[in-house]
Amino acid sequence: MNNFNDKVNFIWSIAEILRGPYKKEDYGKVVLPMAVLRRFDCVLEETKEDVLSRYEQYKHLPEESRDEILNRTSKQKFNNVSKYDFQKLLSDSDNIADNLRDYINGFSQTARDIIDYFNFDTQIEKMDRNDLLYLVVKRFSEIDLHPETVSNIEMGYIFEELIRRFNEHAEAGDHYTPREVIRLMCHLLFLNDDEVFTTEGITKTLYDPCAGTGGMGSVASEYIREHNPSASLKFFGQEFNEESYAICKADVLIKGEEAKNLAFGNTLSQDQFSNQKFDYLLTNPPFGVEWKPVKKAVTDEYENQGYNGRFGAGLPRINDGQLLFLQHLVSKMKPVSEENPNGSRIAIVFNGSPLFTGDAGSGESNIRKYLIEHDLVEGIVALPDQMFYNTGISTYIWILTNNKPANRKGKIQLVDGTKFYKKMKKSLGQKRHELDEADINKITQLYGEFSENEYSKIFDNEDFGYRKVTIERPLRLNFKVDEDRIHRLNDEKAFQNLVKSKKKGEAGIKEVEEGEKLQQEIVRVLHGLASDELYKNREEFEKILNNAFKYANIKLNATLKKAVLSALSEKDETADICTDKKGNPEPDPDLRDTENIPLKENIHDYFEREVKPHVPNAWMGEESIKIGYEIPFTRHFYQYTKLRSSEEISNEIRELEESIMDKLKKVMG
Repeated sequence: MNNFNDKVNFIWSIAEILRGPYKKEDYGKVVLPMAVLRRFDCVLEETKEDVLSRYEQYKHLPEESRDEILNRTSKQKFNNVSKYDFQKLLSDSDNIADNLRDYINGFSQTARDIIDYFNFDTQIEKMDRNDLLYLVVKRFSEIDLHPETVSNIEMGYIFEELIRRFNEHAEAGDHYTPREVIRLMCHLLFLNDDEVFTTEGITKTLYDPCAGTGGMGSVASEYIREHNPSASLKFFGQEFNEESYAICKADVLIKGEEAKNLAFGNTLSQDQFSNQKFDYLLTNPPFGVEWKPVKKAVTDEYENQGYNGRFGAGLPRINDGQLLFLQHLVSKMKPVSEENPNGSRIAIVFNGSPLFTGDAGSGESNIRKYLIEHDLVEGIVALPDQMFYNTGISTYIWILTNNKPANRKGKIQLVDGTKFYKKMKKSLGQKRHELDEADINKITQLYGEFSENEYSKIFDNEDFGYRKVTIERPLRLNFKVDEDRIHRLNDEKAFQNLVKSKKKGEAGIKEVEEGEKLQQEIVRVLHGLASDELYKNREEFEKILNNAFKYANIKLNATLKKAVLSALSEKDETADICTDKKGNPEPDPDLRDTENIPLKENIHDYFEREVKPHVPNAWMGEESIKIGYEIPFTRHFYQYTKLRSSEEISNEIRELEESIMDKLKKVMG
């Protein structure tokens, strides 16, 4: 890459011209479409006159037919039939706005669509009104973006660096995945894929549902060509940020690839490739971004289609849609068959949340359960922190496949790559660390060797599963009828509801009056039972209570009776155990606890060993058992550091005090 920073800085300097009429955060509305137009202009420059000549011959044809002919002349997937280019636009400063519009309208339909997504006509009008348009066009005409000078890969870097600068405060994970991270993902995605590296003229498909500016596709295609120049990797992608989509489509168009393979829209609610499957799937979804705007569409698909849709395994909490994107990718995997014996592979970047967020039975846990029990998760690689431009948090690359090698079946590999990085000489946003080729190769080697060491751990799928078991302890209550406990009855909802009515008019008034009367009668009966006696057996006390109300000819329904008992009771460890009608102990909700028992453990053995010795009267609520999955990545690589002794710390403090005193003496003379 030649003079990459010079080109970026030059374009950034053009943005500074806009200061005043434009706020800094709006510079991109001008600079990005102008950079695309200038790139188009340079790409078409060599064949411009030939295209204009051919246009005169075939302008009577329908646009679609005409474009096929003109594209062959331009040697691109697009053309421009306007008499203007960037140099000719400068010859008529008085009509620069109209002429620029004429130039844009001269592009073939696909290229025009790209500019339309920038909503650029509004900016043309605004710049012209503020006498900025001519100056901006002039400055852009001074930068050489010809393909011989700036390769497609370098142009992609330029676009993404500009986007990064224009969106420094964007959501973490949005817009821009560092190229070295994508390159590592490619190493892991294509690991041991002999077919794509050795087969002459092979064609494979790659899909990114969060395509951004197309960086994933560009790096993956470059990686494949390095190993097999005759191979073709067809890129498919979807993006819902209009600027990113326009730049990605422009990049695809300039490369001579199929622009129709790139779709616009929100992947979660508008899957534009609903009937397609792909060989490789590569993406970096937004981290921790809520999916509330697409909640209805996603929930409807989950409820109505189940596993026939994309989200059958479950829905994560509304404030983080990362696992929705992963389920979407899984739905795009090619089934293993005779025609496709290799199945599909996925590489996706996540933050830490998908590893462990969500208890057993939650959407996140159920999604992990589905992925792991279907043996789709091959491995997870932890990246160094401070790798991304908009966030310094820890990130992880997940590798999934529906065709694991024999030695990996039923296994998941965790690789700690957090130690392999170089500090950048100058940080970019929050990105202070980077991977060089040696770091990438080392992490790939650790993953590829599939052996256990300091940085690599191998587990059975079941190692990440557990049963969440409810541990119950018996309810023990004492009962007493005194003024304080009778007064508590006023706080019981069932007692309060006696003086409430949903009926209107006379019927409602009558119902309330009857309720007040019943309240008074209940309190009267209880006052008649008042004493200092403390009952420690609920069954015994209930008999006394039942007899009192029977004698007073008052019938209490089950809800009211429960409210009376609740008001008159208190927890008491010395009281008898409360039992149900079958004589079984009733659980105390306040003493209820849970245990997460590893799947490989017998729950009864675990209970006898870990629970019974501490709470002998406890039992398991086996009917409530839920199976959960989590991947406590950090725990498996934790290394204990012995604490310093108090003597060592005291000596160090003493030395520091002496040093400070010596310096003070010198200062004070």
